[in-house]
Amino acid sequence: MSSRLKDVAARAGVSVRTVSNVVSGSAPVAEETRARVQAALDELGYRPNLAARNLRAGRTGVIGLAVPELHSPYFAELAGLLVEAARRRSWTVVIDQTFGEPDAERRLLADTGGRLVDGLIISPWSVSPEDLTARARDVPVVLLGERDPHGAADRVAVDNVLAADQATTHLIETGRRRIAALGLQPHLRNGTAQQRLTGYRDALARAGLTPDPALERTVTALHRRDGAEAMTALLASGARPDAVFAFTDELALGALHVAHEAGLSVPGDLAVVGFDDIEDGRYAHPPLTTVVPDKRQIAERALQCLADRVYSPAPGVPPLDVVVPHRLEIRGSTGPAVR
Repeated sequence: MSSRLKDVAARAGVSVRTVSNVVSGSAPVAEETRARVQAALDELGYRPNLAARNLRAGRTGVIGLAVPELHSPYFAELAGLLVEAARRRSWTVVIDQTFGEPDAERRLLADTGGRLVDGLIISPWSVSPEDLTARARDVPVVLLGERDPHGAADRVAVDNVLAADQATTHLIETGRRRIAALGLQPHLRNGTAQQRLTGYRDALARAGLTPDPALERTVTALHRRDGAEAMTALLASGARPDAVFAFTDELALGALHVAHEAGLSVPGDLAVVGFDDIEDGRYAHPPLTTVVPDKRQIAERALQCLADRVYSPAPGVPPLDVVVPHRLEIRGSTGPAVR
């Protein structure tokens, strides 16, 4: 005979409701209790009848995840963590990529209205706040990074302003004074690059340094090639920096490549800081100093927000603005300036 919820509850020493919460992800459960229940589930071989449960509740058991680029190391890692966390909640994840194109983002938001998925987690780059507000009412939507000024959907992100301030402050504390910022993206509407620019400028101002427009570089995308092109243009302009704060690790790796090709010593002649903590940066030469977002917590908190909206909808509950932790990981690409 197959095991029942009450069998699992007896084995774990908890209530049936607690077991149900762990299986469905419909309510928070203490980590120690969750682990005990999961062990009992595994020991007894309990398998919920997901199809019947979802049919009774009018749900699909499927959620959507939309990211701009699946080939991006940051988004690939985050997608993996989201799938892993969703599996523990008995959710299947359907993944799509939008390439940051507004039509693709609007289409995904519009398609959720047909209830093909129970909810959507999306990292939008181009969709307007008005579209988010209009479409997020059809099905629960959680935003990754995007700040919705109208408060139509839950949002999970790091504090980009604070993180950029800390990265720039670190460079200043190593004696750097001509610090370039690589990664401005005025063509996008998600605001992330602007937030990081604000943090960069805040740190300069606090140190009594005046921002130099020649050191603030716009990029089309956030890849290694874009970082290399921005660094090449920066060096060719004569506005020689002694440090670079790149808004992503991929940009930083491109800048590192150009610096080496130009005969610059890193960190002697040029210190470099990135953002995202992708695996490539840990094995660069020298290893890349970077802002490390808690990607596992981003995944967990995003899914919890979605579960709360799917399983425990409460009219009038305002959307959440969840800020997850980050830290600055100091590695070999930064160090005291050569005097």
